[in-house]
Amino acid sequence: MTQLLRTEGLSRHWGAFAANSEISLSFAPGARQALIGPNGAGKTTFINLLTGAIAPTAGRIWLGEQDITRLPQHARVRLGMTRTFQINTLFPGLTVLESVVLAVAERTGAVRVWSRTVASQRALADEAMAVLASLRLDAEADTETRQLPYGKQRLLEIALALATRPSILLLDEPAAGIPAAHSAELFEVIAALPRDITILFIEHDMDLVFRFAERITVLVGGKVLTEGTPVEIAADARVKEVYLGEAAHD
Repeated sequence: MTQLLRTEGLSRHWGAFAANSEISLSFAPGARQALIGPNGAGKTTFINLLTGAIAPTAGRIWLGEQDITRLPQHARVRLGMTRTFQINTLFPGLTVLESVVLAVAERTGAVRVWSRTVASQRALADEAMAVLASLRLDAEADTETRQLPYGKQRLLEIALALATRPSILLLDEPAAGIPAAHSAELFEVIAALPRDITILFIEHDMDLVFRFAERITVLVGGKVLTEGTPVEIAADARVKEVYLGEAAHD
């Protein structure tokens, strides 16, 4: 398969306002692709369309050979598409391990026979610990979520996404709110995820984008301005005019 995920003419309008217009993109298995653009460019709308949070006005979405345009969000998750949000959505009263065990139990159906103690669900706990170890969070397994530093809360959100065993991980500004000194560390962990996970991420920090993305798509006014490697995007005069120059003066 050369394309894991693709869109054809994907559009979303609210009355006369076109949040996304005729977006046709494809993502190869194992891709590390960034979605960038000025505020209001339609980046989050595009992620919402991919995940089924909102329905398109026109166009199609394909996952492999399957048309998923009208599938509900939970069905897309079961097919391997998982996302995180700009603002994390966690369980503050649970420990880190309990949170991930719960996500694993939801995926496997074990949540229907959920026990109160993690110890009684050893297989679930072992899988959850493996996920935490992959994100360097295993040392915080017994820490309550509310006590984690914000950067590690963002990693925990990714751990919850990984517990669904995704083939596609959509990250909406994973470094938002994290001090710059720690955001690169977060992305190093993301970059080290297995290549059987395709990653599409929205990010405003261009240093992170050019360091970790292998391809970059630029949205402006709800449309694709251009797409290419980091070297190609950095050299594109249109991108410099509408986005990179603006970012440099923020």
